[in-house]
Amino acid sequence: MSEVKQLSLKQNMLWNSFGSIVNLACQWLITILIVRLGSGYEASGVFSLAMSIYNIFAPIAQYRMYTYQVSDVENENTTGEYLAFRFFTCGVALALCTGYSLFTCESGALAAILLYAVYKSISLVVDVFHACDQRHHRMDYIGKSLSFQGILSLVAFTVVFGLYESLEAAIVAMTVVVIVVGAVYDIPRTLQFGPLAPSISFKKCLRLALRCLPIVLASIAAASASSIPRQYLVGVQGEATLGIYAAAAAPVALIQTGASYIYNPLLGYFSESFAARDRKGFNALLTKATVGIVVLGLVCAIGVMVLGEPVLVLVYGKKMSGFSYLLSPLVALAMLTGYMWFVNDLLMAIRNFRGAFVGNVAALISSLCALPLIGLYSMDGVTYVCLISAFCGIGFMATALVIQLKGYWK
Repeated sequence: MSEVKQLSLKQNMLWNSFGSIVNLACQWLITILIVRLGSGYEASGVFSLAMSIYNIFAPIAQYRMYTYQVSDVENENTTGEYLAFRFFTCGVALALCTGYSLFTCESGALAAILLYAVYKSISLVVDVFHACDQRHHRMDYIGKSLSFQGILSLVAFTVVFGLYESLEAAIVAMTVVVIVVGAVYDIPRTLQFGPLAPSISFKKCLRLALRCLPIVLASIAAASASSIPRQYLVGVQGEATLGIYAAAAAPVALIQTGASYIYNPLLGYFSESFAARDRKGFNALLTKATVGIVVLGLVCAIGVMVLGEPVLVLVYGKKMSGFSYLLSPLVALAMLTGYMWFVNDLLMAIRNFRGAFVGNVAALISSLCALPLIGLYSMDGVTYVCLISAFCGIGFMATALVIQLKGYWK
């Protein structure tokens, strides 16, 4: 392990950003291709619904283990133990997602929803390898892996969906790609840092499950706060309307995902600075992350104001003409959501699970209370509901962070 050369913070951020942006761009192009290659908005709506449904249970599958693993400065668990725990949590999430879908979704969408859940579960298994790479400051492995996954998934989706116009077959093709990249590229490189055989004792599994339960419940609340408004829109106006909203939201979602690319490489450094009581280093990292997210949001806001309508028509065709009014509030939402993710993950990195829990529950409650806005403002109403939710979440979590740091630095 000591023979593997570590990269600098700048190199790690560049590699992570490169791979993440490539992967994100490819995922975005997939959402465009569904509209372009499909005969209507139905496939886009079903795909968006599948993502929304899975996002409710994704926190159980993730169990916040990526952030926990990369901030494990005391080496509490081995990579094999994290991998075994990930298999367990993904299995539970798949079972719950299946049951929820059977009771709440139309039968025609079930196959796509469950296949998408499997696809995301495989990606989360590969994430365990990436967390190990990040822990050892080799995010070039992550960047390359994400690039391979994104490009090859895009090719696979384009070929299969273009030939058969089957969303289910296209999702299966993407799943195969992730498995191949994980087996051929990721595993051999992560093995440099230690064995990967998945194994964990019942005692450790229970300890991890109980210790991280508050943050997982918080993540479920956060996911529900953003997913339930979309489901509400489907119930009120149908899948085609959600397809239009999802098409407009897809390019803007680059902002909130891009925000995670800014702060994610810093999480391990945050934990190290916090453990060493390095207040100056911690605050410097906090400033870098905050400024980076704000600058990203402002640049994208200007881009949307100048190019919004032309880009929508260029990307999706004339059928998206007239929907650029959705973009401005979506940009604000994306930036706020990205910052809420950051504060949430930072609280977890310094093991303040209670603060994250309270903040995300507040976000869910405010989202549920604001649902009537969807009936008043249609697609814009979904954005307004999520904006209110994000404001509440950030307010509560930022307060918890300030209180903890004020006492810790004394």
